[in-house]
Amino acid sequence: MRLKGIGVSPGVVAGRAVVLIQRAHVLRYQIAPHRVEQELRRLEDSRVRSREQLVDIRTRVAARPELALLFDAQLLMLDDPMLLPRAADIVRRQRVNAEWAVQQVFQEFSVVFDEVADPYLRERKGDVADLVGRLRMNLRQGVETPRDLLRDLEEASVLIADELTPSIAAQVDWTKVRGFATDAGSRTYHTAILARSLDVPAVVGLHHASRRVQAGQIVIIDGTANEVVLDPTPEELARAERCAEDRRPSAAGDAERRRPASTADGVHIRLDANIEFPDDLAAARYAGAEGIGLYRSEFLLTSGTDELPDEERQYETYRRLLEGMAPGPVTVRTFDVDEDQLASRLMRRPLAPVWEPYEDRGSHQGLRGLRLSLTRPELFKAQLRALLRAARHGELRIMFPFVSSVEQVRKARAMVADVAAELIARGEAVPRVPVGVMIEIPAAAYTADLLAREVDFFTIGTNDLIQYCLAIDRADARVSRLYEPLHPAVLRMIVMVRRAARRRRIPVSLCGEMASDPALLTLLVGLGLVEFSMTPGAIPVAKQVLADVREDELRALARRVLGLGTVDDIERELQTALGRLTLNKGVTP
Repeated sequence: MRLKGIGVSPGVVAGRAVVLIQRAHVLRYQIAPHRVEQELRRLEDSRVRSREQLVDIRTRVAARPELALLFDAQLLMLDDPMLLPRAADIVRRQRVNAEWAVQQVFQEFSVVFDEVADPYLRERKGDVADLVGRLRMNLRQGVETPRDLLRDLEEASVLIADELTPSIAAQVDWTKVRGFATDAGSRTYHTAILARSLDVPAVVGLHHASRRVQAGQIVIIDGTANEVVLDPTPEELARAERCAEDRRPSAAGDAERRRPASTADGVHIRLDANIEFPDDLAAARYAGAEGIGLYRSEFLLTSGTDELPDEERQYETYRRLLEGMAPGPVTVRTFDVDEDQLASRLMRRPLAPVWEPYEDRGSHQGLRGLRLSLTRPELFKAQLRALLRAARHGELRIMFPFVSSVEQVRKARAMVADVAAELIARGEAVPRVPVGVMIEIPAAAYTADLLAREVDFFTIGTNDLIQYCLAIDRADARVSRLYEPLHPAVLRMIVMVRRAARRRRIPVSLCGEMASDPALLTLLVGLGLVEFSMTPGAIPVAKQVLADVREDELRALARRVLGLGTVDDIERELQTALGRLTLNKGVTP
C-alpha cells in the first residue's frame, strides 16, 4: 500500500514504524518478546497506584455522597475484566507498549458508549476517560519529556506521527530514527525545514497515516517520491537500503557537526546541551555541545531506587559529568521537584518538619524548586556538599530553580557559604563556583535587575516562564492551545531579563523548547541572546540555521516583531523570514 503526501526532505529510508499520537500523548511501538513481562508489570504497577489514589480521593470526599459515588464507580471499573485484563491481553498478543494497549481499550469502550441510546449511560464515557487518563499518567511516572518516551526506540526505526513539532523533533535520536511521516504539515511547515536541516527523509500531509500504520510494521519513507510504502516488497526494501547506505555521514560531516556555531557574519553563538541523565553526556558531545547548560539533578530523586541519593552517590554523578565534559562547563540545576514528588520519596525516610497533610494545603503547585530546598536544609546541604566537592574535577556552575525573590537567593547563597566552610574545615579544597538562577517566574523577570546584583549568571527557563506568564497549564487540553511562546508579553520579558543581565555584565542564556525551534532561535538571537541550551539533537540543526543568517538582519527582524501586537502577526513575519532562508538554501517551498 502506498500513501501519498508531500515530500519535504528528499531521500529513501526503511524501518519498523513507531507511532506517536501527540494529541493523545501516546507513543505506540512494538516491544521485543523478552520485554512483554516488563510491560505487564508496568501495567500492574499503574493499576496499584491508581487504586491507591482513587481510595485516597474517595476518603477525602466521603462527606459528599454524590462525589463519593463517582469514585466508587471508577474503582469498580478498575476491576472490570474488560479494562486492564483486556489491555494485558493486547500487550501479549500484539507486543505493544502498555500505554498504547490502554488507549486501544479506551477506544473500544468509546465505540460501545457511543452506540448506547440512554443519555445517562453515554455520559459515563467521561468516567472511563478520566480513569484511563489516570492509568496513562501512572504509566508515565518518571517520564518528564517527549525524549523520555522516545528513549527506548530500537535501531532503524521510522517515526509516524499525527503531528511533529520542532521541539519534539529536536528531541528524537536521529541515529536510531531514519525518517518520519506526519498526518499534518506542508512544505513551509517548521518541522519540514528542520527535517531538511537534519537531512532526514520526511513526508508530511498524509492525513491518516498515524491511524493506518501499525506499530512494528515495515515502512519505507520516500521523501523524493512523496510517498510512504507499507509492507514493501523485498526489491523495494533493497533499494531503500542502498539509498540509506549512500547517506552515511562522512568524516567531513563529523568535523562540520563539531564546529562552534556562528552566524553568517561571524557572530559566535554558544550552544550547550540540556541533559537529564549522565548517559546523555555522550549524545551532547557527539552533537557538538560546548558544555552542559542544564543538568536536571532531580533525576537522582525521581529515579526508581528506593533510597534517596546520599552525598557520596551525588558526588560521583557530578564528578563523572564534569570530567566527561571537560574542559567545557557543566551547569547543575539543584533539585527541581514539587512537594508531592519529594513526599513520595520521603515516605520511607521522613525528614523533619513533618509533612503537611494533603487536604490542609492551600496549593499544590507553589512549593517546588529552591523554595522546597530551603524547607529541607539537610537534603539541600547534602547536594551542595556533593557539588562543591565535585567542583575540583571541572568547570561547575550551580543554578537555583523557581526563584521568585532576592531573599531566597540570599538564603541559598548563605547555605552555599556554610557548606563551603564545613568542607574547608575538614581539609578539603573548595574552588570558587559561579552561582546563578533560572528566570522562570514573572516575579523573577520583573525583578531581574535586583536579582542580577546577587548572582553570577542568569538562565531563562522559557517552558515555565511562558506557562506562568500566560496562566496556562500545558497539560490541560482545554487551554494548552493558548500556550504561545511568541506572545508579545513573553518576548518583552525575555528582552527585560537580557537587558538586566547586560547592565550588570553577567552572562545570560536561554533553555527550553523555544531554543529548539529554528524559527524561534533566529528571533531570540535578534533579541540579543547569544547563549542557548537545548536538547542535543537540536544542536546540529541550530548550527546549520544560524550559519545562513546575519545577526544584523535578525536584529532588524526582532525590532519589527517587537512592534507587532498579535501572535498571528508575529508568526507571519517569522514565516516570511524563514521562507527567505529556505530559498537562500536552494529549496523551493
